[in-house]
Amino acid sequence: MGDNSVQWAIPSELEVPADPLRCRLDFHHQAVVMTLFDPETVERRIVSAMDVSHALASELSFGSGLLPPQTLWWENTRNGPVFALYAEPKVRKLALQESVSSPPRRFTIPLPGLIFLCSPGKPPWVFAVKKKPTKEMDNVYKAPLCNVYADGRSCPGNHRYPTRVADIVESFFISFFSSAADVRNRSVKFPSNVILLWEYLDKKKTFPNDDLVRHGKVKDLMQYE
Repeated sequence: MGDNSVQWAIPSELEVPADPLRCRLDFHHQAVVMTLFDPETVERRIVSAMDVSHALASELSFGSGLLPPQTLWWENTRNGPVFALYAEPKVRKLALQESVSSPPRRFTIPLPGLIFLCSPGKPPWVFAVKKKPTKEMDNVYKAPLCNVYADGRSCPGNHRYPTRVADIVESFFISFFSSAADVRNRSVKFPSNVILLWEYLDKKKTFPNDDLVRHGKVKDLMQYE
């Protein structure tokens, strides 16, 4: 063909036999172009980036290894593995740091079932559920907690999370919570401030599931990265 751009630039003294180029993928800003080289012709076509990734991934073999207890699902995303861990309803001791000059307030409150989306060494996403999920269309609710943004992301502050995923849930609860973050829309009874809910629930045994604020569906969480 006489096109030097498709020839291997290997020194002739190495006596390496010619290895003709058969296929090339060019990733443009909005398209992927596949070029096929035959002895007599050159063919170009636009292909799907997803099809390319699936074709390459079909040659790979990997597994999750041993999963942490209470794992609901596991996903390998472009940002790394994500483990969805379920925490049973439980009475927990929480510490609320309202001022750096005073000791934290201590609460002993019941919490609903929770879903933690965990990645090694990263702050988790946290959501509430009325029961352990069994279907993708099961409802998910906002966690009745401080330090959690409206979309479910948690704010770590200066807290460092472990790389062992099974330890992330307990690591989340031993950190200090803060009233400086967004504390609204976490409770039906106390929509302006979830700390009022904590005060109401302190020393009680059971969380009122009817107080949970709707967030979405389990299937929505499965798309998080």
